[in-house]
Amino acid sequence: MTDDTADDTQHRDDQADYLQKILTARVYDVARQTDLQRAPQLSARLRNDVYFKREDQQSVFSFKLRGAYNKMAHLSPEALARGVVTASAGNHAQGVALAAAKLGVRAVIVVPQTAPRVKVDAVRAHGGPTVEVVLVGESYSEAYAHARHLQHRHDLTFIPAFDDPYVIAGQGTVAMEILRQHQGPIHAICVPIGGGSLAAGIATYAKAVRPEIRIVGVQTEDSCAMAQSLAAGTRVELDEVGLFSDGTAVKLVGEETFRLCNAYVDEVITVDTDALCAAIKDVFQDTRSLLEPAGALAVAGAKRYAARTGIAGETLIAVTSGANMNFDRMRFVAERADVGEAREALFAVTLPERHGSFKRFCALVGERSVTEFNYRIADADRAHLFVGVQIAHRGESAQLANAFEAGGFATVDLTGDELAKQHVRYMVGGRTPLAQHERLFRFAFPERPGALMKFLLAMAPNWNISLFHYRNQGADYSSILVGMQAPPKEHDAFDRFLSSLGYPHREETDNRAYRMFLS
Repeated sequence: MTDDTADDTQHRDDQADYLQKILTARVYDVARQTDLQRAPQLSARLRNDVYFKREDQQSVFSFKLRGAYNKMAHLSPEALARGVVTASAGNHAQGVALAAAKLGVRAVIVVPQTAPRVKVDAVRAHGGPTVEVVLVGESYSEAYAHARHLQHRHDLTFIPAFDDPYVIAGQGTVAMEILRQHQGPIHAICVPIGGGSLAAGIATYAKAVRPEIRIVGVQTEDSCAMAQSLAAGTRVELDEVGLFSDGTAVKLVGEETFRLCNAYVDEVITVDTDALCAAIKDVFQDTRSLLEPAGALAVAGAKRYAARTGIAGETLIAVTSGANMNFDRMRFVAERADVGEAREALFAVTLPERHGSFKRFCALVGERSVTEFNYRIADADRAHLFVGVQIAHRGESAQLANAFEAGGFATVDLTGDELAKQHVRYMVGGRTPLAQHERLFRFAFPERPGALMKFLLAMAPNWNISLFHYRNQGADYSSILVGMQAPPKEHDAFDRFLSSLGYPHREETDNRAYRMFLS
């Protein structure tokens, strides 16, 4: 038997097994068939028919209920009687809590301390008195390790968040519904990926029934474990993950989900935070529903896929996977959506301190609306401007930068610069000759008592904080910008201090916006 023949046999066996599991899944004891809703405004903009598979309509506002309940419904009475334990960033936890209440079993649910409060509160509300919520760790991986510890210590039955055939089959019922609801041609189904159960279930079912449909996974650029794993041909564990799309913040995908995605997912697209914010706005404009960042991943991916391939007149389906959004986070989403939609460009512009320079610069801006304008004199010969300008399309940012340069103004396009968008625009003008040996870092601090104190107590007493800027994102973590002064001879010790903290961070000492406005 050749390798190709063996692969084909394996695929047929996979598909037959999962088709049976999906067709006999017990999800409809608690879940509903959600709408497949056309998005008229987004369809017109993309010149394709775009449909949202509205998994945000479930009672727990997420598809995760399907897999969690299907797994628990297939457990033996003895396994249920021992009680169950799981780990989750929030949505799977709600599914397990509701399933435990439905089946009348005890559940211990371990949730990262960075999980949005709206999800943690919902877990308690769905589960009632039989559910215990334990907050542990900064990421899903740390919560998972603690849940496994509790499993062995108390002889509990573990309910995986993604890496289990019954969980995957439960999520696969989404594809079964899509193909019932839209029997005409479908070019692609876009699916968010965290641990990979939704993509694995949808891809395995769709490729068995309609193999011509492309399955496009979507991840964030800072939490792309599946994309890296598929590229490497083996599972890759990330050192850290971004927290904005907390529902997909997974460092290591499952063995079974990786195997199935490797066989049946056609490609994985990555998107950034701005694209996610724009997608949340897109869904709101067409449905008046507010998705969480992970819930809008597939929409952002569909937009990027359509733009990259140049397709027109095709049918694209995006699974809107969750709507457990903290209301306070909407402020951040609204601020960044214009950049994600390519409606705002940011620039650092150097003006010579000569009569008429400012007027000439304004003439180049023309009739465009200015969204941000910060000025700081640099020295007797020049001044720095931080400028935000409304634009009509993505390419206009580069066109404006070229126009400014041609007009005699040195320009740096900061539209894609995270430091500039998150911090510098709010604190332009802070220069000091006292900041010798300053190194600049962005941190994600958990929003809980003691997080800053942990940072300060770990510092050596002769190190100094020379800059500090706090930006809450309406979530259970905050973006912090910190300038630190440590003698050059102590840089090795300083780097060990950073590693020991356990807070996601990135050095920005060489960032152009920092150099121009703050350094």
